[in-house]
Amino acid sequence: MITDLLFVERRSEAFAPQRQAWIDSGTFLATGVIGAYRELIPGRDYYDGMASVYAEFAQRCGRLESDRLLTPAEYEALKGSVRSWVEKDRTWPDVTAAFGPPSVLLGGDNPLYGKTLGYLSEDTEQPMVVFHLWNGSAPGVDSWPPEHEQPLLLAVRFGDGPFRETFTFTPEGERKRPGPLCPH
Repeated sequence: MITDLLFVERRSEAFAPQRQAWIDSGTFLATGVIGAYRELIPGRDYYDGMASVYAEFAQRCGRLESDRLLTPAEYEALKGSVRSWVEKDRTWPDVTAAFGPPSVLLGGDNPLYGKTLGYLSEDTEQPMVVFHLWNGSAPGVDSWPPEHEQPLLLAVRFGDGPFRETFTFTPEGERKRPGPLCPH
């Protein structure tokens, strides 16, 4: 756990302000980061999404090792085009064909499972651009293998501000969004 690492590094105090920032933005609910994802991404426990939030913290602490960093020009091009790019349904191969291999892959490389792809800039002050991909079956259907050969892109997330407002959903992502656990 990240708090254990910070304790070993004698920086235990570093997590409290980050946790408060997550609480303030709606990224961390009473049920943790997973709770914030439950109302946005299908599946009860979306660990890859949760991992992306902690990976962003690790990046800011200088502790995230990435497979690839985007140049400032590549990063700006990605940020500038991605919100309109996700107006169409996409799959995992579509994401990597358009933007190249990710900086971090959360969730493994088996296409039968969902995953999260993170793209990082060489400029560590820039937020990670996170692609949330899902694979599974329709609600109420218990089938294996899933009905899709490749994970479907549901949303891209990046930027500052309230957690929900950092998401841009694909049409499929909008269709698959779960309803709130508790009516507001």
